[in-house]
Amino acid sequence: MKIEGLHHVAIIASDYARSKRFYTDVLGLRVVAEHYRAERDSWKLDLALPDGAQVELFSFPSPPPRVSRPEACGLRHLALRVADLDAAVAHLYAHGVECEPVRVDEYTGRRFTFFADPDDLPLELYEQ
Repeated sequence: MKIEGLHHVAIIASDYARSKRFYTDVLGLRVVAEHYRAERDSWKLDLALPDGAQVELFSFPSPPPRVSRPEACGLRHLALRVADLDAAVAHLYAHGVECEPVRVDEYTGRRFTFFADPDDLPLELYEQ
């Protein structure tokens, strides 16, 4: 088997409209497709990252809360690459999104920070 890269990450939102605005207006992801699935009373929004990977944003009626803190087993966070961490953090703050203090990866020397989406999903910005 030869894995060629990441295709997509799927996220279930508790408030579809709020999360759609966050991922498109604040993070700037491009809408590829949006579908309402009546049989599930669910939306599916495909969003593109510049490198071709995608985020699938779903809504479902009454999704259960996800255990995320303290550290729970399972997917830990979604990390997004940025060229200029300071500019990205300033952009988030301008949209009312709080970020953790910037840290330095002890192994790569690269800077990074964490913030949260509207459902408190941990997201990371990692400077190239």
